[in-house]
Amino acid sequence: MAAAALMVAAMAGAPGTARAQTVVVIVNGDPVTTYDIDQRTRLMQISTQRSPSRQEVLNELIDEKLKIQLLRRYTIDAIDNDVENAFNNMARRSNMSPAQFGEQLAKANVSTGTLKSRMKAEIVWSQVIRGRFMANSQVSEKDILAKLETRKPEDQGQFGFDYTLRPILFVVPRRSSGATFEARRKDAETLRTRFLNCQDGIALARSLRDVAVRATVVRSSADLPPQLRELLEKTEIGRLTAPEATSQGVEVYALCDKKPSRADNTPGKREAREELMTAQFQNHSKRYIKELRSQAMIEHK
Repeated sequence: MAAAALMVAAMAGAPGTARAQTVVVIVNGDPVTTYDIDQRTRLMQISTQRSPSRQEVLNELIDEKLKIQLLRRYTIDAIDNDVENAFNNMARRSNMSPAQFGEQLAKANVSTGTLKSRMKAEIVWSQVIRGRFMANSQVSEKDILAKLETRKPEDQGQFGFDYTLRPILFVVPRRSSGATFEARRKDAETLRTRFLNCQDGIALARSLRDVAVRATVVRSSADLPPQLRELLEKTEIGRLTAPEATSQGVEVYALCDKKPSRADNTPGKREAREELMTAQFQNHSKRYIKELRSQAMIEHK
């Protein structure tokens, strides 16, 4: 979805959306309207750079209703905060503030609510699938090695590192506005310019208001998501990573040390494990959405 921002400007000249609310389908009592279809069509055009069929759009909206309706069965804490953080992070990766990102969407005649609804559905779905089906899932070492054998020899090892990190959190109260997050992000960026080594920098961070310096953690590059691993690879020892919005505020990491990992703990193995787990997730996801559809009352108008 981060690619969406790159296509928004190209859609800016599109004609305005008719805000008719004609109901097209009802999913367990929740309506999907022609306006919803028009909005989702535009969003899919931006994010996929192609024009989806009406049935494809309608199928996504029906599935989205079913996913969000799972909140009636399961309690997911701070779901709205998670959506706002996801939106803010997407804006930041597009080099925009949340307000600017929303303005660009508006120029493409896409409401922020349309994007946030999709985000909410995927966050709910991911947590439900992982909690319901994936909690006890395991990938064997044999499966990982077999997966590695399908790769090119130069991609199998991928030498890794153990990073010594100090998480630094710029606290943001719950239900704060995007402007508050943006102000704290600027505070974090200011600290980055002044943070030259861990000894002096940690002391400086502790002197700041509403900033929490957490205990030292050691993380292997094999256990980090690719985005964070790439970020740390580009960060000098003694400096801070770029700010990232979380459910508690804006967080940066001080990279205080970096050492080679042991040979059996590499990013290559992690990526192979993630690919296998992703395949399991997708299989469970397909089966469960099919089950929900079979149980749902879906009335086409």
